[in-house]
Amino acid sequence: MLKRITYNSPVVLTFAFLSLAVLILGTLTGGKLTSMLFCVYRAPLSDPLTYPRFFLHVLGHSNISHYMGNILMLLVVGPPLEEKFGSKSLLMAIAITALISGVVQFVFFPHTALLGASGIVFMMIVMLSMTGAEHGRIPLTMILVVILYIGSEVIQGIFVEDNVSQITHIIGGACGAVIGFFLYRKRR
Repeated sequence: MLKRITYNSPVVLTFAFLSLAVLILGTLTGGKLTSMLFCVYRAPLSDPLTYPRFFLHVLGHSNISHYMGNILMLLVVGPPLEEKFGSKSLLMAIAITALISGVVQFVFFPHTALLGASGIVFMMIVMLSMTGAEHGRIPLTMILVVILYIGSEVIQGIFVEDNVSQITHIIGGACGAVIGFFLYRKRR
C-alpha cells in the first residue's frame, strides 16, 4: 500500500525541477533569460555572467522536447547513481562535467552556443554502466555503452550536421568514466 511520496533523489529531482523552471522562465522572456544565464557562448571575460554560465548552461533547454529528452533519461539513470555514491558526490560530478563542457565550448567553439543537460546525461550513463566495476573487473556492459554511445557520437560528429553538440556528449562520457573510476576506487 502506498503510504507517502518521498523526495528520493534530491540532486536529480532538484536538477529536473530547476531545469523546468528555467525553461518556463526562458519561454516567458522570449529566450532572453536563457541566453543571458543558461547557455555558454563566447562572451567577453570581463562580463561577470560569463563565469556562472560555465555551470548553469546544463539547466537551459531550447524547448520542451529538448528538456524532455534530457530529463527523462536523467530521471532514469540519476537516482541509482545518487543512491550508490551519495548526493554530494553526484552534485560534484555534475558540476565538474558542466564546467569542463562549458569551458571547452567557450574556448573551441566561439561561433555557437551550448545549452542542455545531455553532457550530464552521458556522464551518468557511463557512470551507471560502471556499476559492476568492482574487484578489478571491467564490466562488459560498460565497454559496450562506451563503444555504442561515444562511438555513435564520434560518427555523428563527423558525418551529420545538426544542432547537437556531440563533443559535449563525448566530454560527458569521458567525465563519467574518470569520475566513476575515482568514486569506485574511493568506495573500496
